[in-house]
Amino acid sequence: MNNRKPIIGVTGPDEGGGAAWFFTALSVRLAGGKPIRITPGSNTETEPLDGLILGGGADVEPEKYGQERVEKAVLTKDKRTVFEWLLSILFFPVYWTARYFRSTKSAPIDLKRDKLELSLLDEAISSGKPVLGICRGMQLMNVYFSGNLHQDISGYYTEEPQVATIFPKKRVTIEEGSCLERILATTICNVNALHNQAINNPGKGIKPVAKELHTDIIQGIEHTEYDFVIGVQWHPEYLIQISRQRNLFKELIKTAKKVTKEQ
Repeated sequence: MNNRKPIIGVTGPDEGGGAAWFFTALSVRLAGGKPIRITPGSNTETEPLDGLILGGGADVEPEKYGQERVEKAVLTKDKRTVFEWLLSILFFPVYWTARYFRSTKSAPIDLKRDKLELSLLDEAISSGKPVLGICRGMQLMNVYFSGNLHQDISGYYTEEPQVATIFPKKRVTIEEGSCLERILATTICNVNALHNQAINNPGKGIKPVAKELHTDIIQGIEHTEYDFVIGVQWHPEYLIQISRQRNLFKELIKTAKKVTKEQ
C-alpha cells in the first residue's frame, strides 16, 4: 500500500514571501501533504508534483490579458466558535509580525514568475492535478483561461472603505451547491483581503462562486470541467485557526491522492 504524502508545489517570489510560504507550507502539512517551495530562481529539482498552489504576490502582467498597465490609486459578525474567535485574536499578531518582517518586497510586476506559474499551471491542468489559486494565484488562473482583470478596484469603494488586512473582516457570499460551498460548509463567511486587483471577465469554463457582499467583487472561482481547479481571492493560509479554511487544503490533498491513485 502506498502511503506517500502528496507532493504539493507552492509558488512564490524570489524575494520576500517568506511568511506566506511558511503558513501555506504549514497548512499543507496539517492537511497531510508535503509542500515544495517553487520560485523563478530556485532551480529546484523536485519529484513530479501531485498538486499545485499558486500563491499571492505581485500583480499579473496586464499585457497577458490584453491591457496596458494603469497607475493604481492609493489604497459583521461571522458564524464561528468562541474557540476560533480566541485563536483569531491570538494568531493575528503572529501573522502580522511574520508578514511585516518577511513580506514580499519585489517589483509590482514579476515577469519571470508569470512565465513559471503559467507553465506549472498548464502542466497541472493537462494532467488533471488539483490546483488552488490564492489571491494573485486566482487572478493568474483566470488569465490562463483567457479571462481578464480589474487592475484597480478602488473605485468600488466609494461608500465603504477598502479593507486591507490579514484579519477576517471582509464578508463574502458563496453560491449554494458549488464545490466551494461544499468544502467550506457555508454560504457566507468573513475572510481577509490583501488585494488591489480582481477578476473582471471570467475565463473559459471559469465560474464565479463567491462574491464580496455589497460590491459583488469576485472572491472565489472554480472551473466547471475539473474536480479541483479552485481560486480564492483571500488568504486561507493566514486563517489556519478557522477549521473551514483548513478544509481548502484538506480537499486539495484528498483530490491529489485520488488523482495519483488513478494514474
